[in-house]
Amino acid sequence: MTETLIPSSRPIDHLALCGAAVDPALLIGDKVTSFAELDAGVGRLASWLLDQAGGPGERVASWSAKMRLACLMPLAAARAGLIHVPVNPLLKAPQVAHILSDSGAKLLVANAARSDTLGGGLPVDCVVQDLKVAEEVIDSGGQGLPPSLAEPRDLAAILYTSGSTGRPKGVMLSHANLWLGAEAVADYLKLVPEDRVLAVLPLSFDYGQNQLLSAWYAGAAVAPLDYLTPRDVVKAVARHGATTLAGVPPLWVQLVESEWPAESAAHLRRLTNSGGALTPSLIDAMAATFPNADIYPMYGLTEAFRSTWLPPKLVADHPTSMGQAIPHAEILVCRADGTITADEEPGELVHCGPLVAQGYWQDAARTAQRFRPAPRASHYGGLAVWSGDTVRRDANGLLYFVGRDDAMIKTAGNRVSPTEVEDVATASGLIFEAVAFGVPDERLGAAIVLIVRGKGESDPDALAAYLKANLPNFMQPQAIEWRSELPRNPNGKLDRVAIAAGWKVAA
Repeated sequence: MTETLIPSSRPIDHLALCGAAVDPALLIGDKVTSFAELDAGVGRLASWLLDQAGGPGERVASWSAKMRLACLMPLAAARAGLIHVPVNPLLKAPQVAHILSDSGAKLLVANAARSDTLGGGLPVDCVVQDLKVAEEVIDSGGQGLPPSLAEPRDLAAILYTSGSTGRPKGVMLSHANLWLGAEAVADYLKLVPEDRVLAVLPLSFDYGQNQLLSAWYAGAAVAPLDYLTPRDVVKAVARHGATTLAGVPPLWVQLVESEWPAESAAHLRRLTNSGGALTPSLIDAMAATFPNADIYPMYGLTEAFRSTWLPPKLVADHPTSMGQAIPHAEILVCRADGTITADEEPGELVHCGPLVAQGYWQDAARTAQRFRPAPRASHYGGLAVWSGDTVRRDANGLLYFVGRDDAMIKTAGNRVSPTEVEDVATASGLIFEAVAFGVPDERLGAAIVLIVRGKGESDPDALAAYLKANLPNFMQPQAIEWRSELPRNPNGKLDRVAIAAGWKVAA
């Protein structure tokens, strides 16, 4: 089988050289780091990391809030020939211990409050260094490592998925994956050096890390933010004059519910979304709240970084579309035998091309399930990511999400997409969010349960009547439960496993 052809790319640490030397690259509090300072700091941190880890090829983990170290680590580890393992700061000790053990990390950079929680869960051959020491290295003024000469296929990072359906698994990303992903997003978002990107998503999340990488590719500045409330985001947009904000649907729901001074809302020029579909009503609310901003719905998966985007000019007429392939991606809709579906025929989304990751770290079995030879129709060839997501393609080439094979509810002989039930429920205007799932039922095989976060006073009868009018009988929920809050996983997405488990316990 032929390897996937890789377009021209550079080592990911070269992003520190993309902006003009004196231009701002990083905005943290009142401190401004220029691109020249960024490159120097990356070099010094890289030299220190290499000394601590013991040699090239080792894994180095960082478990930190969005301080300067967390932002420099993806470039510094790569410059040193090391493999970065970013750990979500919201994870607890058991998940972190698994990530450190599974990755074989030789070094963990974290503060004492975090590392002490690991106790006996810290692997015996993993050394812990305090964040303060690493920060001092960045400012030390010593001679650092020069830009690397890494090959495009060299491994640069292992990003662990949230593990909502099991233990986290590490996705292996090369220099080319990260560089071309940054280039692609900077291209279709039309980022320029004058932009200010407010980075609110976790840097351990592929979508969150790309906030840094795509901005630096364009020579723009990033303002990282750890927020507790939506109000923190409102204030940060004003403080930094942010032009770009990336989010997931639950965050957008919170932000459009917040009070926005007109001047602050007017700063934003582009809003990007992934991690779940935007509903038409939420898109309308975003457009009303941020009148100067273009909206970019996107779809992606960690195994291939990002797959599709919907140009802002198409959002009004196609609000439920996933859009089209991003630069460097080839997106095919395939039948089970690998042939290409006809227009409007549901099939599996298959992602081909140089954004496809190298598989799961030390997990050949799960790699073989998800990473398989590209369909014959592929122009790229090589390995492809068979996503498990069912989509359809319209006559204009736009894609629409149907559902995941493993999330489909089989009820009364019918296969029902939870997403379709959720979208109709949200379209009622009576609720903010919804999660549908199936539970065992002797008569139906599976009964549909709908958990919702409602607006104001709950009105179950009105929602039930709306669903009856807008869904066929076999798609009607057998139970609807209203909640004031819904649990979320560390990436900010609705935690479907916890929501379903909570309902089953209560039932």
